[in-house]
Amino acid sequence: MSYGAAGGGAAGAAAAAGAVVAQAIKASGAIVEVEPQDFRYLIDKEEEPLIVVSQGGVLRKHYQYLAGMHGLVFYTRSPEMLQFKGSARVVQAKKIWIPG
Repeated sequence: MSYGAAGGGAAGAAAAAGAVVAQAIKASGAIVEVEPQDFRYLIDKEEEPLIVVSQGGVLRKHYQYLAGMHGLVFYTRSPEMLQFKGSARVVQAKKIWIPG
């Protein structure tokens, strides 16, 4: 039985997408999702934290945050902008994408 180019193409595209996600997870290491208040607590413990932030949402605005600490990447999502101490270095990203 033949499924034609469309059936095989869709399956191939899905397999390729899965491979891309797997590669992204390998490249990024462990991503630990925490609550916004826990993210702020962790950030406040660092001397000069580097934080990546992105704003998203169409109907409901939200903010996504990433920060690397001790070999892990911490991630949180918040409906409001989080405030950090003055020594924090904040990088505005166009988009944050978490594999999975």
